[in-house]
Amino acid sequence: MIPVVDPVPPLRWTHAASTASWSENVLTMISPAQSDWARDARFAHLPAQLDTTALVFPVDEDAVIAARVEVVGERTTFDAAVLVVWIDDDHWAKLCFEMSPAAETMVVSVVTNVFSDDANASVVQGDHVHLRIARVGDAFVFQSSADGVDWRFVRLFRLHSDAPAHLGFLSQSPNGGPCTARFSDVSYTRGTLEVLREGLE
Repeated sequence: MIPVVDPVPPLRWTHAASTASWSENVLTMISPAQSDWARDARFAHLPAQLDTTALVFPVDEDAVIAARVEVVGERTTFDAAVLVVWIDDDHWAKLCFEMSPAAETMVVSVVTNVFSDDANASVVQGDHVHLRIARVGDAFVFQSSADGVDWRFVRLFRLHSDAPAHLGFLSQSPNGGPCTARFSDVSYTRGTLEVLREGLE
């Protein structure tokens, strides 16, 4: 069953249905063990890994989605709670609250135009972070915040496809058991984000 997340338009799964629920204004998603979205830029001969699934909705105009994100329970390397941009299996991007190989929780971004461009943004002090994605024309902006008030620029990019884009939510666990991601303080606003790179809004 697909949960109804009150602030956002109706959702659908990008791939096979998975486990998700909406209760007391919190979206909870549980990824399968050893599941990820990735296409390593070093290995052209290997197929993309797309064995977890996102809940997404279409976005065909300027808009902003934000949420407070956390991972519940013990964490393994690269597990994450994620906001996503999705077009198709070759064109997608994700803004992650991820566990690094050094056991640090970080904001990490991945932009995939056939192959994945992966970049670390900042270390997170604490058990949660606020993430935000804005569509601005044909581009997308990633931002993060410690408190949901002061936002920091993470990335500005385009996906190389004219097909319809979607925004949404994802849980991933490339190396461990199932990962439980929680999304609270979810907001969705139609309109253009004016300050992209830094400052108060």
